[in-house]
Amino acid sequence: MADLKLTDIKKAYGNVTILHGVDLAITDGEFVVFVGPSGCGKSTLLRIIAGLEQVSGGDIRIDGQSVTNVPASDRGLAMVFQSYALYPHMSVYKNMAFALENMGLGRSEVDKRVRRAADMLQLTAYLDRKPRALSGGQRQRVAIGRAIVRDPKIFLFDEPLSNLDAELRVATRKELAALHAEIGGTMIYVTHDQVEAMTLADRIVVLRAGVIEQVGTPLEVYNHPANLFVAGFIGSPRMNLFPARVADAGGVAVGSEMRPIILPSTGHAVVGTDITLGARPEHIDVVGEDQADIVITLDLVEQLGGETYLYGSTPGLPQLTVRQHGQAAYDRNQRLGLRLKRDALHLFDADGSAIRIR
Repeated sequence: MADLKLTDIKKAYGNVTILHGVDLAITDGEFVVFVGPSGCGKSTLLRIIAGLEQVSGGDIRIDGQSVTNVPASDRGLAMVFQSYALYPHMSVYKNMAFALENMGLGRSEVDKRVRRAADMLQLTAYLDRKPRALSGGQRQRVAIGRAIVRDPKIFLFDEPLSNLDAELRVATRKELAALHAEIGGTMIYVTHDQVEAMTLADRIVVLRAGVIEQVGTPLEVYNHPANLFVAGFIGSPRMNLFPARVADAGGVAVGSEMRPIILPSTGHAVVGTDITLGARPEHIDVVGEDQADIVITLDLVEQLGGETYLYGSTPGLPQLTVRQHGQAAYDRNQRLGLRLKRDALHLFDADGSAIRIR
């Protein structure tokens, strides 16, 4: 396996710049997930690492050696695409063995690698089948197995689960996590699904418009978003964000319908300046109106069995989302008092950067 270092990676198509100088270091054995909205450049960056796209500027190093101008076939990487791209006329065994045979490996070595990968991916019983006789999840496992047998320096995954239904996505995601734990390979995974990012990654790279907004462990990114974009993008349902103003050294005023919130400190924010206050749905408690920061009217109640989501509104503020554990009994149009948990709030300045609350 290998480490990877990207330095000032740029990519432009004519006058349109896709990547604006990306710097990133990935250590040997890490599982790193690129996440961001459509068009943010995550797949382009993956293809540049693979050698399928040429950089417009910058340097790519694998184990300290520059591969910026090295052809894709000589980089020692393996890529799994969104499309399975299996050979329909070949068996599962032949699909997985084909690249090894072209490399000139002996029959016994090819057989050993294929059967080892098939055992890892629970495909041994299907080695003689053609792709048309497999389910979508099994086909994707064959595509992953085809990458494993090559023993690459780095595995690259470009939204490999997006063609699967919800149940298969969950099952295959678990298999990928178990696979990484077993082989310990360096893996880079692209997705727009933040659940995949949170559950699979050692570190998440959040991209927007060709720029890295934040890099960190899933919980670092979730608990300490670097800016408003990351705060709003990571988390499902998304973080509640309120326009606010610093009332004094320890107070934040949020809307005319909301009582001032006293915090230990408002960090470096200047009294009188406009800021944004953030609170995740699970960090809002339902309380009596006399104890509430805000009183809302419920617009919608979603009962999911193990948890309940409440959506409510009040004049002058965006709709709020509250997550309650278990099966909470509430009705549409009911008035509800809410109190924000002081030790789990987020503040962002006028530029969208996080304000450290001390």
